[in-house]
Amino acid sequence: MSSAAVTARPTETDVLVVGAGPAGSAAAAWLARAGVDVVLADAATFPRDKTCGDGLTPRAVHELAQLGLEDFLRGRTVNQGLRAHGFGQTLHLPWPGGHLPDWGSAVPRTELDDRLRQVAVDAGAVDVQDARAVDVRMSGSRVAAVVLERRGDGGRAEAERFEIACRRLVVADGVRSPLGKVLGREWHRDTVYGVAGRSYVTSEKHDDPWISSHLELRDEQGQVLSGYGWVFPLGTGEVNLGVGTLATAKRPADIAVKPLMAFYAEQRRAEFGLGEELRMPTSALLPMGGAVSNVAGPNWALIGDAAGCVNPLNGEGIDYGLETGRFVASLLGDLGPDAHGLASAWPALLREHYGEAFSIARRLAGFVTVPWVLPRMGPAGMRSTALMTLALRWMGNLVTEEDRDAAARLWRVAGKGSVRLDDRPPFS
Repeated sequence: MSSAAVTARPTETDVLVVGAGPAGSAAAAWLARAGVDVVLADAATFPRDKTCGDGLTPRAVHELAQLGLEDFLRGRTVNQGLRAHGFGQTLHLPWPGGHLPDWGSAVPRTELDDRLRQVAVDAGAVDVQDARAVDVRMSGSRVAAVVLERRGDGGRAEAERFEIACRRLVVADGVRSPLGKVLGREWHRDTVYGVAGRSYVTSEKHDDPWISSHLELRDEQGQVLSGYGWVFPLGTGEVNLGVGTLATAKRPADIAVKPLMAFYAEQRRAEFGLGEELRMPTSALLPMGGAVSNVAGPNWALIGDAAGCVNPLNGEGIDYGLETGRFVASLLGDLGPDAHGLASAWPALLREHYGEAFSIARRLAGFVTVPWVLPRMGPAGMRSTALMTLALRWMGNLVTEEDRDAAARLWRVAGKGSVRLDDRPPFS
C-alpha cells in the first residue's frame, strides 16, 4: 500500500487507532499482523515533527527490533551508553545489556514516526492522515464512532467532519490527549511532571558514540535546576540539544525553556563544536509516571503518552509507547471482538507492568524538585561510577521483568513500598 494517506475514506473498522506516533503505530502494526481490521488515523500529514529528544534507549531498540526495524536503526546512528557530566566529573556509563540490547540509537521523529507508520501500513492497517479526532458518538457506555475533522486545502475555515465507526478504540493522541479528555481522561499534577525543550544544531560530534547528559543544569543566575541538559548525536551533521526540568503543583517550573536552551547551548558550544543556530526549537509539558486517571472504558483504552507513560527520571516515552502498543494489541486479542472487561483489564495491566517502577521513580523525581537536593547530593553521586551506573539502569528503565540480580530486586522492593504510600497510585 502507498505511504500516502488513503483516498477512499473508511467509514467503519474493527479497531480504530487515533494517533500515529510510536504507540499508535505499534498498536496498529501488531493488530494488523494478527489479522485485525484496523484504521490508523492522525491529525497530521506525514512526515511530521514531534517535540522529543529523539533518543532511543536499549528498551526502545528492543521493541523496534521486534517490529523489524533493527537494520533501520543500525543504518542511522548507534551509541554505546551515556556520558554523564556534572559537578566537576565526567563519567562514561555503558548500556548494561543483560536481557536488553547493549546499544542505543537516536533518530529524528520526522523520520522515526513516518517509518513506524509505514510498518503499520505494510502490515495491513488503513492509513488516514489530516484527520483530527474531535469527538465521539456513544452507544450507551461504549464508543460507537469517532468524529474526525479534516481541514486540508491549507486549513480552510470550514473544516470537514466525518465519522469512522468502530467496535474498539485505541487512543494514542499524545501528552495532551484531546480525545482522551473527551472520554474523561484527567491529568493529576500533584505528582511530578516535566517541562522540556529541544532543538537541532550542527555539531562536530554529530557521530559521537556516546549520548551526553549534563546533570548540573544551571540557569543564567548560576542556580542549579531540577533537571538536565542533553546532547544526542544523530549522525546527520546535527545533534538534538535540549533541556528538561521537573516540577509539581507545589513546586512549578518557573523557567523560560527556550532561553534556557539557548544558554545551555552557549555553555556547550566549544565542547561539542556547535553551530550558532538552534534549528526548530520547540517545548512541551509531559505528564509522567501514570499520573492520569480514566485510561480505559468498555471498548476503549489510552496508551503511550496519552496514558502518562513517560519515565519521571529521564523523560523517556518512546519505549513505553511501543510497549503499550504491543500490550494493548495482545489484550484486545485475548478479550475478543467486544473487548469485554477492557475497562478494568487495561489499567490492571498497566499497573502490573509499570505501577511499582513509576511510583518509586516519580517519588524520587519529586524529591529532586526540592531546591537543596541536587546541589548537596549531586557532587557525591557523581564521584561514584558504581552508583551512577546503578542510577543509569534505574533511571533509564533498564530493569526488565526477567532480571533477578540484586539491583533489580532492590528496585522492585522499593517500588512495592512506594505504591503503598501513594495517595493516588499510577493509573488511578
